[in-house]
Amino acid sequence: MFDSVEALSVKLAATGYFIDPLMAKVVFLAVALRKPILLEGPAGSGKTQLAVSLARAAKTHVERLQCYPGITDKQVIGEFDHGLQRLHMEFCRDKGMSWEEIVANLTGRDFYRPRAVMRAFEMSSPCVLLVDELDKVPEEIEAMLLEAFSAWQLSIPEFGTVEAKSIPIVIITSNEERRLGDPIRRRCLYIRVEHPTPEREAEIISNRIPDATSEFHREIAGLARAFRNYSLEKPPSVSEIIDTALALRLLGAPNIQADDRDWLLPFLAKTEKDRRHLLLREGFTSLLADGAKYAREIETTRGSHA
Repeated sequence: MFDSVEALSVKLAATGYFIDPLMAKVVFLAVALRKPILLEGPAGSGKTQLAVSLARAAKTHVERLQCYPGITDKQVIGEFDHGLQRLHMEFCRDKGMSWEEIVANLTGRDFYRPRAVMRAFEMSSPCVLLVDELDKVPEEIEAMLLEAFSAWQLSIPEFGTVEAKSIPIVIITSNEERRLGDPIRRRCLYIRVEHPTPEREAEIISNRIPDATSEFHREIAGLARAFRNYSLEKPPSVSEIIDTALALRLLGAPNIQADDRDWLLPFLAKTEKDRRHLLLREGFTSLLADGAKYAREIETTRGSHA
């Protein structure tokens, strides 16, 4: 799928995802060895985006299992279509078939409606299977996935074992709401994902907003670092920072001023506590000063690497 680590990095960069060299090597090996990848780190650090970008780089699609409290095996693997089963029973009765003949067909694959994991396994060519926020589900759902990600098969009691037609690229993400169990960790290659460095974030912003100046890219990346160092309940994600930069461009603003605070808050403050904290004028002004300092550090770092 990817000929080398370098090819993987180039293809990901073409999608707008700039990957760390070490992370690129681990992802390349995971794909080559058919090992799931466990991405663990704070919300908004780009974990889900890696799965989306990998799919684009591999010219395939994402089968996404969005995890949430209360999810069941039916939402993970699939379930029988009871409406279709009833129609089949009525049809067979009209044809004069015996009850035994009718029941024998009801639990066949034709009546089973697959969800994300089974759909990924039944693809003729590999897709990216994103198991997003696995830390939100109970341990029994996590345990149910162990067979899938080690033997690459699913055991369906009604009609037996379903073996994967192709091995998907599996990306599991966790925001650490609870600790994932050791069995799932042993089956994965583990990558700790933090928010990007200011230098990397300036590169990401440059890719998304190429018509802006490099000074603008650095300023936004510096502001992002300042906000994430400000002990907010919900630090801004990479996508929220990009939205902020796009908003500034739409308004024709060359940079951020203290007077921009009130309209910027809906982009950067996503809880009432954070909003009140940032409404303190000295707080927002100090953030701008810190952001400018980080922006200068980006420029200095790039100059030393030139």
